[in-house]
Amino acid sequence: MNTPAKQQLLQQIAAIPAMERGTLSAYSFKERSGHSGPYYKLQCWQAGKNLTRYVPSDELAAVQAAVGGYARYQQLTRQYAELVIAETRQSIAGSKKNEIPGHILLAQNEEIQQLIARFDAQSPQPELVAQLEPLLRIAVFKTANELVGWLLQQAVDRIDQAYQPKPGQICKGRDPLNVQGMFGSFPLQRDYYYDPVEGLGHYPADDALGLEGSYTPALTKLVCLEGADEPTYLTAERHLLQTAGISISARQIQRVVQRVGTAAQQWQERPAQPAQCERRPVLILYISADGTGIPMVPEELVGRKGKPADGKAKTRQVYLGCVFTQHGVDEKGRPVRDWDSTTYLSSFKSIDEFGPLLRQHALWRGMGSANQVVLLIDGAHGLENMGRQNFKDAGQIVDFYHALEHAGLVLVALLGKDHPDQKKRLGQWAKKLLKDKVQSLIEETRQECAGKPNATAVEEALHYFVSNVSRMQYGTFRAAGYFIGSGVVEAGCKTVIGRRCKQSGMFWSEPGAENILALRCIHSSRRLDEFWKDRLNARAALNDCLPLAA
Repeated sequence: MNTPAKQQLLQQIAAIPAMERGTLSAYSFKERSGHSGPYYKLQCWQAGKNLTRYVPSDELAAVQAAVGGYARYQQLTRQYAELVIAETRQSIAGSKKNEIPGHILLAQNEEIQQLIARFDAQSPQPELVAQLEPLLRIAVFKTANELVGWLLQQAVDRIDQAYQPKPGQICKGRDPLNVQGMFGSFPLQRDYYYDPVEGLGHYPADDALGLEGSYTPALTKLVCLEGADEPTYLTAERHLLQTAGISISARQIQRVVQRVGTAAQQWQERPAQPAQCERRPVLILYISADGTGIPMVPEELVGRKGKPADGKAKTRQVYLGCVFTQHGVDEKGRPVRDWDSTTYLSSFKSIDEFGPLLRQHALWRGMGSANQVVLLIDGAHGLENMGRQNFKDAGQIVDFYHALEHAGLVLVALLGKDHPDQKKRLGQWAKKLLKDKVQSLIEETRQECAGKPNATAVEEALHYFVSNVSRMQYGTFRAAGYFIGSGVVEAGCKTVIGRRCKQSGMFWSEPGAENILALRCIHSSRRLDEFWKDRLNARAALNDCLPLAA
């Protein structure tokens, strides 16, 4: 393009101060003695006539300058026209070069016409009708696949032409790649660079296009969604084939999920950046966490103690954290969780490492600007310490339903197992707990078992309540409009973790479970688009000559 030259020409044209058409000539009268001149006249052709105007001597300099200005104007406009003509010709030639090849569109039309003819030639039986749409999808997909392949090859050519190799990189020529997309597979030819010092190879076009191995970004996103969302990789394979006509094996789905899942885990664990934190006003922000066991392959359990009688672990604990918000209560004064406000974070790390990760997640959700922050967890010692260390300014509430479970253990120690009054007594505990009478319950229970053989066992069971008196003031919490149950994270353990990782016969490696749970957490948090945008930008950034996507 000659845009700078065109702009310079336009600036020069605009700088011409005066213009006049015509030719300026001098003449004299020989018959007039003493008045021989010279005299001047300006001649120009206008409206089919030669017009002449006499120029007085005192106007001569100005007219000469104006005539010269017009000549300069004609010269500059001719140059400008040549540039525009050259650009126009180049544009026309380029548009012809980039037109969609006619055979692609023609092939689709012919195949669809054949389908129409076959369908019209037979009576519309249910079986024939059921076959029509899948066959039409195949016809459309075939052409769409050729079109995508053609468009991406055009893009690859532009990328390779613009790429500036880094120091030490040597172009080794073009390498073929059979790419699989949502409509089928197609070949791409792209440049390959190799750095002999670093021993690293690089395909600029692969990173610029966001290819994951040999899969397009759109197919990769869909495969990861299905692989993480379906109960097994095999059901994901079948679902992709039946609903989208995409043929990809369960093993390949697993490999794609594991490749992307590693990045997903790193993405959900990244520190919160102030510019990315949510800024909308939040009345109450809840932070909740819990742990659950996932069945693991034997090599992941070496040296780990378990709860079974043999002392051998069968599972590994994974932590799930969640954050949600509340802006009000219903007509009965019960708290109402904000719609679509829950986000999740998973990790196999220890509780000491998980706490800071959950804090970063809460900061991203706007913990710094919330009016009130509430940590809603069970009374486990590890979770309590995590809360003190990472959320020291948050109010803490022990999950009411965990408290009731432990009340049942106290009653078993106090009355014995299967005592006929146990259910009635448990109901009494529930009512008193909801009236801030946890301390009274502790004292009454101690008095009831004083001097009895079971006093030590009862005291051990009471320890859960003794350690959490201030966090069990459920009457006060309810009056303030707070949630007192950790049902959100409990449900998350079942849906986010259990539904995918605790199916019958499943045994996981730590990376296998961690990566798929990272994708499930991001999906359940409605952040998939954000994750994929960051991932594609990071891939494009590997080619430092290419701008990042907006």
